[in-house]
Amino acid sequence: MHKNLASRLDNIAPFHVMELMKMAAELEAEGRHLIHMGIGEPDFTAPPAVIAAATAAMTDGRLQYTSALGLPALRQAISDYYQRAYGLNVPAHRIIVTAGASAALLLACASLVEPGKEVLMPDPCYPCNRHFVAAFEGKAKLIASGPEHRFQLTESIVRQQWDAATCGVLLASPSNPTGTSIESAELRKIVAAVKELGGFTIVDEIYQGLSYDATPFSALSIDDDVVVINSFSKYFNMTGWRLGWLVVPERIVPQLEKLAQNLFICPSSVAQYAALACFEPATIAIYEERKAEFKRRRDYIVPALRELGFGIPVMPDGAFYVYADCSRFTDDADSFARQILNEAGVVIVPGLDFGPATATSYIRLSYANSLENLQEAVARLKKFLTTK
Repeated sequence: MHKNLASRLDNIAPFHVMELMKMAAELEAEGRHLIHMGIGEPDFTAPPAVIAAATAAMTDGRLQYTSALGLPALRQAISDYYQRAYGLNVPAHRIIVTAGASAALLLACASLVEPGKEVLMPDPCYPCNRHFVAAFEGKAKLIASGPEHRFQLTESIVRQQWDAATCGVLLASPSNPTGTSIESAELRKIVAAVKELGGFTIVDEIYQGLSYDATPFSALSIDDDVVVINSFSKYFNMTGWRLGWLVVPERIVPQLEKLAQNLFICPSSVAQYAALACFEPATIAIYEERKAEFKRRRDYIVPALRELGFGIPVMPDGAFYVYADCSRFTDDADSFARQILNEAGVVIVPGLDFGPATATSYIRLSYANSLENLQEAVARLKKFLTTK
């Protein structure tokens, strides 16, 4: 490493999956037809009303900086959404609009993680979450969390793993890569335990709008001290718009505002004006139709993969991922994923990025693709596995 680069970079690993994406791009450039089940991105795009709102903002010249906390109207719209969707009173002044959920997680970690302190999180988990902690010189303490715990932490695990170096927990419900949620009763016990131990709880809820099997539930209903992250990328289909939000205790809003002013100035003004249209009843109806389509795809792909011989020990109840045990076929999930890409023309993601516990034995498949393409992918996988 260059002598002038900061040593903290040593604690942030590259995204291994990007090498697979490069390989896929090269194959497509050669004329190969690939079916993408690797990217964590809805195949739907922003509805017409959202596009129209962005166009109007640009036409009207509403392109200046906004408040570092976000447009007041958008913060209120998010507050109203919590009331309608979850029956929760979340005051607009506790909501901070950010440049994507990534910026929200950066702000949360910048304000809560002390150098050298440990943050508990499950293994497997979204790799960037641990890297956000590392960026502020904290340590992500990954705890192997298997299917018996829905690939999530539990209160008993948190208490067992907590020590003098621990400062908090970072959870995701529903989770990437597993698509599993923490059951509400268990999450309540985790939050209570962490509070008793003097730590913080951050809950990544960016897939909360894509929960299929239970009554909608947010950690904000548990305790006002919980920090919740959300995004316009997944349920609202606005990945490239880079817009998210976080909800924090009222007492720390001024500190987060100070950080946001210095680190980001403000989120994109165009994206914010566009996002106002997300909450119109007609737009919400579109999102709910798309959510039903994601559920339909899940209900197809999970039994289809099980029939092929993949182990899916926990039914994913949210997001658009299936985390599948491939150990029947291989002891090297990364090599297996590359074989499938080259020989079957299906893009999947090995467990390598999500933590060591499942690195060699699991693959992640995204069903954010048309049902027709998913059916073709299953046919290709079946052919690959029967000739392997």
